[in-house]
Amino acid sequence: MEDMIFYDRLQFAFTITFHYIFPQLTMGLSLMIVYFKWRYLREKKEKYNDAAKFFMKIFAINFTMGVVTGIPMEFQFGTNWAKFSELTGSIIGQTLAMEGMFSFFLESSFLALFIFGEKLMGQKLHFLTGFLVFLGSWASGWFILATNAWMQHPVGYEILDNGKFVLDNFSALFGNPWLIPAFLHNQVASVATSSFVVASIGAFYVLRNKNLEYGKLFLKTGVVFGLISSLLLAFPTGDWNAKNVAKYQPATFAAMEGIFETEKAGAEIVLIGQPNMVEKKLDNKIAVPNILSFLTYQEWDKQIKGMDQFEKEELPDNIPALYYSYHIMVGLGTIFIGIMGLAVFFLWRKKIYHIKPLLWIILFLFPFPYIANITGWYVAELGRQPYLVYGLLKTADGVSPTVSSGNTLFTLLGFVALYMLLGLLFLLLVGKTINQGPKPQKH
Repeated sequence: MEDMIFYDRLQFAFTITFHYIFPQLTMGLSLMIVYFKWRYLREKKEKYNDAAKFFMKIFAINFTMGVVTGIPMEFQFGTNWAKFSELTGSIIGQTLAMEGMFSFFLESSFLALFIFGEKLMGQKLHFLTGFLVFLGSWASGWFILATNAWMQHPVGYEILDNGKFVLDNFSALFGNPWLIPAFLHNQVASVATSSFVVASIGAFYVLRNKNLEYGKLFLKTGVVFGLISSLLLAFPTGDWNAKNVAKYQPATFAAMEGIFETEKAGAEIVLIGQPNMVEKKLDNKIAVPNILSFLTYQEWDKQIKGMDQFEKEELPDNIPALYYSYHIMVGLGTIFIGIMGLAVFFLWRKKIYHIKPLLWIILFLFPFPYIANITGWYVAELGRQPYLVYGLLKTADGVSPTVSSGNTLFTLLGFVALYMLLGLLFLLLVGKTINQGPKPQKH
């Protein structure tokens, strides 16, 4: 049974990690495409229109890959997690269905119109199609986050005699106090990823002295969006999410902050340290006293419960992974603010295009928002364990008893091989698009 649960979780973790490479770019990039198209309508400069159409090509490749890699996750609800689907399907099925019916069709339909219908529709309608693509992609994130928010903090439900969850308050599902902070943080994180990608492409063009006009535009736009989104990730969205965890999942909060023992007065914030699960402490710890209490409750001496105040069954089942994921996410976010702040400073001084070391840093920085986004999701999912529905349905009670661990491992290996090919194809297509550049080809 333990092997079955392990391989079920491993397969879902792998497929969702690979899948989320794509939507985190499309959601943020859709906003930046709308921005470029708006600038074109306002200033009538072709470079903005070319930029919008160029990034919509990259959006389309990402969107296609997102669809292909998202389908297997849906199937896993009916294969590896059939019991979970049976018990909670009347609730999570509604949000997932709305995501497919409303968001996906809105996004895909108007994506085709944006790419192929500019001359037919005119510029204002073309802008509208771009805006509707943005609306569809963000609505998709809203419905997915509504599903996850219910699993993190279940509201508006009733449990029947047969153990099934049913929704008895539809408005509570979308009024969940977990939803808005999680949605805003997730969407701002997607804007950060897109900003860094746009800035990286701009730095690439500037360093190669190719498509220089577009390179400067992408670099300028990317670093400004990057700084704004990085700041918003820290405050207020990140702060709001952390307070939610402290309020609704205090055991998770203690684990991700590395608080093994409850301190009498204020709790310190740990900058560096390694969890020692044998001795129940942090090794090589560097911490600042009382800061965590102040950030969480605005009181220097407020006590925060440590892991010693909870039963073992209440604690996350992989504390080191949760702790490291959280600190990687926060650490990278801090670095992003520093680098983008420096870039905006030199942009303001009109020197950024000539500082090659900074351009190289921006060029090679683009993978790190992906890492921060994915570790952020790990924090949410590892923090909820050992539950599928926090406090109500254990992970062990949601697996499919008829699907063996051998079958799951076999299909996992198949996914790994297939996704490696898809990843290679994705890199080739995006690389070719970037190499061609945004300037329309003359025939």
